[in-house]
Amino acid sequence: MALTLLDIAIRQTWDGRPCEPAEVVGVRLELGREALDVFVEAPSFDDPAPEAPPGALWGLWGFEVVEVFLLGDSARYLEVELGPHGHHLILSLEGRRQIVGRHEPLSCHVTRHDGRWSGHLRLARSLLPETLRAFNAYAIHGLGDARRYLAAHPVPGDQPDFHRLEHFAPWPHDPA
Repeated sequence: MALTLLDIAIRQTWDGRPCEPAEVVGVRLELGREALDVFVEAPSFDDPAPEAPPGALWGLWGFEVVEVFLLGDSARYLEVELGPHGHHLILSLEGRRQIVGRHEPLSCHVTRHDGRWSGHLRLARSLLPETLRAFNAYAIHGLGDARRYLAAHPVPGDQPDFHRLEHFAPWPHDPA
């Protein structure tokens, strides 16, 4: 049974402009006593798949991907990435971009159907910062000049930078 449910809609560009309706991505977080379940419902843009088999993939952010960032105290945060071809990347960070751990999910499943994809990642709750303070979610797709960077909550600046922790949304104390 989930203790906390949080539904996140990614419906704008990284700098806060509305995205196309066909680009909207849904993310659901279910935080239980033992695990965090991350569910993704997204359009498939048929970007080229990584040449690696499904599983952990360094550099997944360079492909079509959905990302969730969960921020705790002292700039400790978890970055969770999931791609439409079954690739994932899970990082613990302490301070902006300071990676202190790389992790495997308890499980990972992705299905593709009718121009869309669905994913489910289950993570050990122990990977999360002890106290959740803020969050954000992102989606990336496209190639070259057509590359699109979308965000649930904008991270303004000169270019997309998903590690602008000060622009994350507050973690809801009772979102259910």
